[in-house]
Amino acid sequence: MSFYEMLMLGVALAADAFAVSVCKGLSMNKLNLKDAVAVGLWFGSFQALMPVLGYLLGSAFKNLITSIDHWIAFVLLALIGAGMIKDAFTGDNDKVNGKLDIKTMLLLSVATSIDALAVGITFSFLDVKLPVAVSIIGVVTFLLSAVGVTIGNRFGDRFRKQAEILGGVILILIGVKILLEHLGILAKPGLG
Repeated sequence: MSFYEMLMLGVALAADAFAVSVCKGLSMNKLNLKDAVAVGLWFGSFQALMPVLGYLLGSAFKNLITSIDHWIAFVLLALIGAGMIKDAFTGDNDKVNGKLDIKTMLLLSVATSIDALAVGITFSFLDVKLPVAVSIIGVVTFLLSAVGVTIGNRFGDRFRKQAEILGGVILILIGVKILLEHLGILAKPGLG
């Protein structure tokens, strides 16, 4: 997986966290830099941790499913992406309170990083430099979450739906690309 592909994956995975951060910002009376950094750290940390857990889980079962790994990656990414797109239209992420307490942030961080766990499983089947990938995912999510809470606090709910749709489409396209490469329909790029 090239650096550019990992960056796009990071943006796609951060879409849920960005959307929830926008909602967080909407529900907060006043936002300061400390709060924006806290939101970014919560979401960025979990988005970086979950792929590692998924990778370890996938690696444990790799020998059993190597012959169908490309199909697993495709199906997982397509389902996650479709779920993000569905959530954008149904508004399932609309209920967010303005608190930054541990319980609230822990629940939101886990909920927005489940897709990263599934992506981590796919990493165990691909030629991915895990430390680089999780660093990119974590940093991108940190930045987009901090920006999202600021946008939500200042500009409202205007971009949440578009971010979720874009993230879902990107995940589906990455899944299709993995499948097409494995089937020999699309040439694999050199690693970056």
